Amino acid sequence: MAKAATATARVFNSTAAVPAEHRQPLIALLNLRLADSSDIYSQIKWAHWNVKGKDFYQLHLLFDSIAEHIEDHTDTIAERITAIGGVANGTIREAAAKSSLNEADLSAIDGPAMIKFLVHNFGHYANGLRNSVDEADELEDPITADLFTQLTREADKDLWFLEAHIQA
Repeated sequence: MAKAATATARVFNSTAAVPAEHRQPLIALLNLRLADSSDIYSQIKWAHWNVKGKDFYQLHLLFDSIAEHIEDHTDTIAERITAIGGVANGTIREAAAKSSLNEADLSAIDGPAMIKFLVHNFGHYANGLRNSVDEADELEDPITADLFTQLTREADKDLWFLEAHIQA
């Protein structure tokens, strides 16, 4: 079996106005969110492919729409990492090793069961982004903080769409 790739702390020259002493912590923070976005993307696509039940079509489309948004998040985060001189640690194995999310409920078959685990894990993803706004501010990078703000705004909307399915 192949050994999982390990994240490196390589940094490339960049004239982006990020304080030198904060570059490594920012790259690490961004790579954590990159792992989470890759993980939640795969969980949503899994649900998209495997959902069954009376709400199949509606949920199939919803999950695909949310996955497209998360795919954009993943690309945006990875590009920010490289823009400030870092290496985007975005392989599936790196994401699995670093993700802070729970595993998908692979026993879920119907819409309600899938919505239940997705609401939990997607909420964790959105809140990770939200917390990263403050962390990026503390690291004196308003551009990365703004990036996390925008991604949180988008994630909150998708979370609302998921949560609406379980609210009375």
